[in-house]
Amino acid sequence: MAKEVIAIEGGHKLKGTVRISGAKNATVALIPSVVLAQEPVEICGVPEISDVEALVILLRELNCEVELEGDTLRVDPTHMKNNPLTSEAVDKLRASYYFMGALLGKYGEVTIKMPGGCYLGPRPIDLHLKGFEALGAVIEYHNETGEYHLKADNLEGAHIYLDFASVGATINIMLAAVKANGRTIIENAAKEPEIIDVANLLTKMGAKIRGVGTDTITIEGVDYMGGANHEIIPDRIEAGTFLIIAAAIGTMVLVQNVIPQHLDALLSKLREMGVGMEIIGDTILVFGGLDNFKPIRVKTQIYPGFATDLQQPLTSLLTQAYGQSKVTDTIYTARFKHCEQLNRMGADITLGDACCYINGKTPLHGARVEATDLRCGAALVVAGLMAEGVTEISNVYHIDRGYDSIDRKLIALGAQISRYMVED
Repeated sequence: MAKEVIAIEGGHKLKGTVRISGAKNATVALIPSVVLAQEPVEICGVPEISDVEALVILLRELNCEVELEGDTLRVDPTHMKNNPLTSEAVDKLRASYYFMGALLGKYGEVTIKMPGGCYLGPRPIDLHLKGFEALGAVIEYHNETGEYHLKADNLEGAHIYLDFASVGATINIMLAAVKANGRTIIENAAKEPEIIDVANLLTKMGAKIRGVGTDTITIEGVDYMGGANHEIIPDRIEAGTFLIIAAAIGTMVLVQNVIPQHLDALLSKLREMGVGMEIIGDTILVFGGLDNFKPIRVKTQIYPGFATDLQQPLTSLLTQAYGQSKVTDTIYTARFKHCEQLNRMGADITLGDACCYINGKTPLHGARVEATDLRCGAALVVAGLMAEGVTEISNVYHIDRGYDSIDRKLIALGAQISRYMVED
């Protein structure tokens, strides 16, 4: 059976400018949000990723009129219908669960399959469901079909405390609460920039939201939400990935369209390793060319701590540090499948309890490896660019879920990358 691979010929120094696309983790919440509107909504800066394609399919299944032209998405929900979302498109990304909150908020009822996406260990949606129940929803799960049915005769504002500052739960509860009767208070809310971006769109549509970016969000329910025009924030994870790539194999790489304060934790760790950088407005210049990286310790945390989505790409860079580095993931404790793949390429990484130890410096060599999830794929791209010889990465659909035109952007910097089919 043939499968598509990304093939990277390593060792080519990268130089030039790369522009970061709109934030994937904001986009996948912003698109479901538009169903709350009664009028057309336009979103600019939409990244060209497969997750967007799946969300567009789901919008059309709800009878929304959708037009995607370049990086601009126009959605007219005027004639939408609250159809069950049970197609294969739901399986393609975990963020399809945002339709739960949006449809519950608009119609008081939703039927949807259990969402898909990358497997990163247990990722329950209990906090989402508890929030919906607090607002008055009755929830049924049907084992035989794998479908959730949520219904509320009336959504009523509530005081909700999140046991964990979950991004998904914070956004999903916010989507349901914007049209609930009265006031909703979400305590221990997550603070990620993507949440602020979603709240900004909802506010333009007519929602009344305060406190976003703090641990307490207050929402006053409204009866009507209209149209809006919104531009997505830059993708801090894509930006971080390219900063890591520039440090690994770059010489004078400019990373444009960045909000530097969104990357404070990563920038601090790169500086600790010895990476030379200069911040110029919304651009970060990475000098690169370093051959004596220092080992570091990294622990992922909720924002503004070190992002779990960047620990895998950073692990690849740490294989080139002299000494032992340690990466601990407190968000997704099973997010270490990339380590086995990196070891196939010559890395010396051992696993601990929700952590890994990277012993360096080790030369990397090309190999056939597998992207087990989105950010594992990014880690293998970083490694492939540094390695001697050709690296073939399979399961490229994981990478395409979250990185807009990554091949084209890297080739423009001087990388040697191609895609082709190989026999499994």
